[in-house]
Amino acid sequence: MFILEWLEIAVSWILVTFHAVLSPIFGAASGVAWGLSIVGLVIVIRVLLIPLFVKQIKAQRNLQILQPQMKEIQTKYAGDRQRQSEEMMKLYRETGTNPLSSCLPIIVQAPIFFALFRVLQGMAQDKAVGVMTPELVQQGREATIFGVPIYGTFMNAAETPNPTATHVVTIIMIILMSLTTFITQRQLIVKNTAADNPMVRQQKILLYIFPLMFAVGGINFPLGVLIYWLTTNLWSMGQQFWVIRNNPQPGTPAYDAKMQREAAKAARKAGTAATAASATAVVEEEEPKPIRNQPKRQPRKKRKGG
Repeated sequence: MFILEWLEIAVSWILVTFHAVLSPIFGAASGVAWGLSIVGLVIVIRVLLIPLFVKQIKAQRNLQILQPQMKEIQTKYAGDRQRQSEEMMKLYRETGTNPLSSCLPIIVQAPIFFALFRVLQGMAQDKAVGVMTPELVQQGREATIFGVPIYGTFMNAAETPNPTATHVVTIIMIILMSLTTFITQRQLIVKNTAADNPMVRQQKILLYIFPLMFAVGGINFPLGVLIYWLTTNLWSMGQQFWVIRNNPQPGTPAYDAKMQREAAKAARKAGTAATAASATAVVEEEEPKPIRNQPKRQPRKKRKGG
């Protein structure tokens, strides 16, 4: 509980700090100020998580490299799950690979997500959580986005000033949250996973399970939490697009596409250099040679007269 309380203080402090900067522009009780404060929270958290994201990429790459050995262990000890597990752990130790590293960003974000949920729930209950003051709580309760308070959920829509708006806006946010989760996972599976990866089947199952879980659970999420999750999904999509394009795993469609781009780029450079050399040669050939003016011979009489 101590960790959760500390996270509530940290999350609320970041929100309050951004709100203090934005409130002179949009107003203290403005939904825009509170909504952008939540976006600011996402940016701070995701920047802090970049080192873990780098570890995640390295772990995924190591697991990809170990796939042939893992497949061999699974085949060799197909009838002995315990021995199979022991050999897998031995392989991880010998290669310095931690499979959990690929899940670190999600694991770390879960308590932060819950801390934000508690802060917004406190607003709904007119209760100050973390560093929130009664005045800030009141401003948060008055803040609306498209007529929906940031603490409003689909399930408690009847307790909000505009139940219809709360239902419509939260449903749209839940759909967008689930859709961005699906697109992010699909992008990873289709473009940056080798076809012979034994984890593909499980990943394809999770591709549909995660969005479904968010869709079902989303009806209980405050609008502010939905904004947080949608923003972090958009960050993940952009971050993953950059990684897949610039640092794809070998043996994947993304890696083949990168090799093709680099080959085409090299060909264009070679073509440009050849064209430039050819143009220089043509210019040199066409450059007119200087004409030497021969002095005119004077008649003999003129020379004598001179």
